[in-house]
Amino acid sequence: MRRLNRLRNALRARPYVVDTVIAGLAFVATVLGPPGDHPERNLPLTPATVTLAGVMCATLIFRRASPRLVTAVTVAGLVLHLIVGGTRSTLDLVPAIALATLATHSPRREAWTAGAITAIVLSGTRLALSGGWWFGPELVGQIALIGMAIAVGDSVRSRRAYVAAVEERARRAEQTREEEAERRVMEERLRIARELHDVLAHHIALINVQAQVAAHVMDDEPRQAREALGHIRQAGRAALDELRTTVGLLRRPGSTEELPTEPAPGLDRLPELITSFTAAGLSVDCHLEGTPRPLPSPVELTAFRVVQEALTNVSKHAGKATTRVRITYGHRDLTIEVSDDGLARTAPNAGAPPATTGRAGGPHGPAGAEPGLADAGEGPSGTGHGLVGMRERALSVGGTFSVGPCPGRGFRVHAVLPAPQRSAI
Repeated sequence: MRRLNRLRNALRARPYVVDTVIAGLAFVATVLGPPGDHPERNLPLTPATVTLAGVMCATLIFRRASPRLVTAVTVAGLVLHLIVGGTRSTLDLVPAIALATLATHSPRREAWTAGAITAIVLSGTRLALSGGWWFGPELVGQIALIGMAIAVGDSVRSRRAYVAAVEERARRAEQTREEEAERRVMEERLRIARELHDVLAHHIALINVQAQVAAHVMDDEPRQAREALGHIRQAGRAALDELRTTVGLLRRPGSTEELPTEPAPGLDRLPELITSFTAAGLSVDCHLEGTPRPLPSPVELTAFRVVQEALTNVSKHAGKATTRVRITYGHRDLTIEVSDDGLARTAPNAGAPPATTGRAGGPHGPAGAEPGLADAGEGPSGTGHGLVGMRERALSVGGTFSVGPCPGRGFRVHAVLPAPQRSAI
């Protein structure tokens, strides 16, 4: 099979060599005549007929480069042969080969039109010179030979088009699979980056605050310093546990062994989250509006992470500020608003808008960062991954997200997540 494919590729790379061989075989077949006892079908071997047959067969060398011109020359040569007194012979094969090539490299309508014209010209010439009738065996055989040549060429063209279409579909499918794989890898990288940032930034911010407290009261109030160190130890242990869980999932892709059984954090862990910040000295006022109800897991996780990251930013940038957390359960959505009365934090880049908003399906796309969003609330040296992560989380569940300074002082984070009520059955 490999040798056959290698031979086929070699022949495709040298079309003129193949056509020269075909032209030579056609000339030999024309001169020698058909096998068997059919002397009436042999070409008279005169200098004129041999020269004419040589010219007609030689044009077949260029049958792929100029199929129309080769067809016209071979048909004209056969008409000339009939005019000088020739009869039906093996010379009829040369126009048939040209017509088959024309049908292979031309549209179907053009090929059959050329076949019809050739049939009319040759049949009309034979009829005018022989004085026979339209349904004579000579004319029917001539038309049948032309029809078979066109049909063979058309079938070859159709098969080549089908193979090309199949190869193109396979190429596009392979390209689509590669693009889909790259897209999924990028989405997974973003998801892992968001999760690691939310987990580590929260605990490290608490550790930083408690370390400052311990350093401040180490000499005057050792008891409070020990409490701060205890909070640091608890936050460090929690950060290591969550980091170990995340890294363990990454090291065992597709494995179901030793997977964590603890559910993803949701709004039920909101009191525990607020307690961890109040223990670090942050004043947090949490208020729930509406009737709490079970929400989809992605919405629960997004809501928890938005509140967590917003409180982390307050603890890092707002100083001693009072923070207000408001969770509103609407009929069809869940509204999260975290605001503080500390220092107003704006984007360091000049000309950035005071507030940035993201919407699912908006012009910037789910993963795009709008002007000012990457730096707002993170300080001049911050990377802004927290706000970008909150926005991406909100957009991933079909919600909206906006941030910006409050009137006067402080900063505000606002997110609306879809949470339709389930109809009772």
